[in-house]
Amino acid sequence: MLQRRPVVGLALCWTAGYALALSWPQPWQNALLVLGAGLLLCLLRLLRPQASALLAGLCIAAAAMGWYGEVDHRNATRIFLAGAEEPAAALQGRIVTPVTVDGDRVSFQAEAEVLTVPQPGRTERQGEGERVQVSIRLASQEEQAAAQKWERGDRIDLKGKLAAPSSARNFGGFDYRRYLYYQKVHWQLTAKGLGEVRVSPPERGDWGVWLPLRWNDQVRKALGEQAGRLFPPQQTGFMQGMLVGLTDAIDPELFDRFSQLGLTHIIAISGLNVAIFVGCLVWVLKRFGLTRETTLLTALYLMPLYIAVTGASPSVVRAGLMAMIALYAAYRHRLKDGLHIALLAGVGMLVWNPYYLTDVSFQLSYLVTLGLILGVPAMNAVLTDRLGRVKDVVSMALVAQLMSFPLTVYYFNGFSLLSLPANFILVPVFSAFVMPAGTVALLLGFVSAAGAGWIAWLVAQVNAFLFAAVEWCSGWRVFQTIWRSPSLLWIAGYYALLLLMIALILERSRRQAEKGQEQPMLFTSSEEQRLLRRQRRSVRIVLPAALLAWVLLLLYAFHPELGVREGRVQFLDVGQGDSILIQVFPEGRTVLVDGGGTISFGKEGGGWRARLDPYEVGRKLLVPLLKKRGVQRIDELIVTHQDADHYGGLQAVLEDIPVRRLLFNGTVKGEAGAEKLFRTALEQGTRLSAVQEGDRLELAEDTVLHFLHPAMRGGGAGLVREEDQNPNSVVFLMEMQGTRWLFTGDIGEETERMLLGRWSERSPDETGESELRLPGGQEGARLRPAPLDVLKVSHHGSKSSTSEAWLAAWRPKLAVISAGVNNVYGHPSPAVLDRLAGQGTAVHRTDREGEIQMAVRSGRIYMRTRFPEGE
Repeated sequence: MLQRRPVVGLALCWTAGYALALSWPQPWQNALLVLGAGLLLCLLRLLRPQASALLAGLCIAAAAMGWYGEVDHRNATRIFLAGAEEPAAALQGRIVTPVTVDGDRVSFQAEAEVLTVPQPGRTERQGEGERVQVSIRLASQEEQAAAQKWERGDRIDLKGKLAAPSSARNFGGFDYRRYLYYQKVHWQLTAKGLGEVRVSPPERGDWGVWLPLRWNDQVRKALGEQAGRLFPPQQTGFMQGMLVGLTDAIDPELFDRFSQLGLTHIIAISGLNVAIFVGCLVWVLKRFGLTRETTLLTALYLMPLYIAVTGASPSVVRAGLMAMIALYAAYRHRLKDGLHIALLAGVGMLVWNPYYLTDVSFQLSYLVTLGLILGVPAMNAVLTDRLGRVKDVVSMALVAQLMSFPLTVYYFNGFSLLSLPANFILVPVFSAFVMPAGTVALLLGFVSAAGAGWIAWLVAQVNAFLFAAVEWCSGWRVFQTIWRSPSLLWIAGYYALLLLMIALILERSRRQAEKGQEQPMLFTSSEEQRLLRRQRRSVRIVLPAALLAWVLLLLYAFHPELGVREGRVQFLDVGQGDSILIQVFPEGRTVLVDGGGTISFGKEGGGWRARLDPYEVGRKLLVPLLKKRGVQRIDELIVTHQDADHYGGLQAVLEDIPVRRLLFNGTVKGEAGAEKLFRTALEQGTRLSAVQEGDRLELAEDTVLHFLHPAMRGGGAGLVREEDQNPNSVVFLMEMQGTRWLFTGDIGEETERMLLGRWSERSPDETGESELRLPGGQEGARLRPAPLDVLKVSHHGSKSSTSEAWLAAWRPKLAVISAGVNNVYGHPSPAVLDRLAGQGTAVHRTDREGEIQMAVRSGRIYMRTRFPEGE
């Protein structure tokens, strides 16, 4: 490969070296590795020994591994704190990114010139030149107006709390700390109000890298404001994202609809936009009568400007570099190989910033581009010529879908069966009309508002029709599929089989084209016969076998738990709330108990505080986690009670994941959120069932749920309105492979005493002591409370729950407390922790250990936590 296609070999080896560095980091010998690999390459060039190509590939991989390791080793903080956080840190520096104001929050990155950190007995200055993520909670609308005037390059002086960014508290969750790490940011500074914040514009004569970027921000802001004047409010964010790369104002619901259909590349600036820009620019320049050479050079010179104005995301940089290389090669009459152009641009980007390799937009952009270059000829060979002129378009759409599929399900865990037709039908409309016409309207608006208004009106009408089509298509839940994030080994196998099939199809196509043509005598007759037999075998056996293996790989990815026999109980960390995922295999039954919730404390006159995309635990955390774990349907959704910290996140679950049945306590609470939840369940075809004492739910032969509370209601009693939901929480005992688990909602000591009294038997046992018998046993048998393997502690460990008598009755071996980090309620209560310790119960807490996962195999419980040592 290095000898026949050296650029391809270079790219593969360089990427392999980065992959090795990611999986096997070396802290110190990276520079030596780069230097040694470089020297060996020079020796190989001079001596040219046997297998020099293989040795050169290993040297390139080693050099790449060392380069990535050296960059990563230097990505270290120079700020050190005595504790986990510093509440009185002071920063003097400069704003180095665009400033984002969203409701009552302003955020940006600042480069510290002086960072003052109080230490015991002294004040220490450190962190010079280090970037810090700044987030400020605004206290008034006047502060919001002031923050909206801040720009990149402004000097800033502020005081606030300095702490490390939060890491993922659930397995597979979004890791904000890692996200900032790849931007070389290690600390987050938060402040409340602008009382101790001073921002001033740069002084005359100040300059730096930030200065041209500041000008670029001003141009982008002006273009975004122009789009806001031209297009309707509901389309402004969409057009800003498509034309200028400003994504902050995109409607989250609209973005979700486009995402479901795999159309986000329309909204976000990508290679498609770059191709349209270059094509339209070349067409316009030719209309002005410019020569070929002048046209190509003009487009080449304007390309960096377009990259900067549209935000310079990895996908735009990749496409822009490819376009520049291609334009220059065409100018020099050396445009031959698109694959080499793409790979040279990719290697250049990775050398400049090795962390591009971890960026999803870079990965998708490159894989789709390489797939189009390699796969379209093979797809054209498979498709019938009856498609005529649309054959190439169909091939490109199919190849793009095939190449992007593994990363789509790995990162986003969803794939719509309508994605292909949606891309085939809608993308040409956006590409051929909406983007070019929108760009003309945007630029014309600075010259003629009337002319721009007419063009923008026409674009808005087309957009309205297309938005309606996207909304209609995304509403068909039957076409939405959910996939568990596959392993990296599965992804490698997928692409290996796909490349094998492409190679075999191209080989077959080449041989068919050679039929009937006179060929040179390169082989003897017997050798030619052996070659023909081998070629026929590859077509008749290897190609079908590869296709079959590829299909089986897809089936495995859709049902990865085939053959697994275990029960899983996952106590998700949803902050100050409860959410528990129960799964039983091989039956594939799924139960979700509660869904956490985002509790907001409304303030008078707080309309200005509203954020465009506020944090909501269901949409931002719970639904992505469930999809990442391959939850394609929830069989039983148990709402223990209707308090916001238990049901709030379930609204998003009902909207995004099919739910067969919703079980609740038979009461209703006069709260808009609870009413919306039940209404959504009915609209989605979910059955509502009120549970009561004595009900029994069998998930598998060895897994049964016994409902112990609320008490039995009289026949025909109907739903009861109940504002105080805690005493009516659903309580159930689960038996799983001989282990016993108790889930208690938010019941308090009074409910505990009532239940113990209800279960008490008057007649003493053989020892003369009374015992408890629970309802819900099979065929009239009664359940015993003790011993208990796992207790989900009630009400997040509140002091008003989990009494001594309750613990004495159940005698749990393990207890799990779900509570938020540094919550304002002080949960869990020290008194509850003392009671559990007195009982000899091992305690695990989500506020310290993050998500707590337990698996039951052959009657034994295995456990792991997100932070084994606590955070």
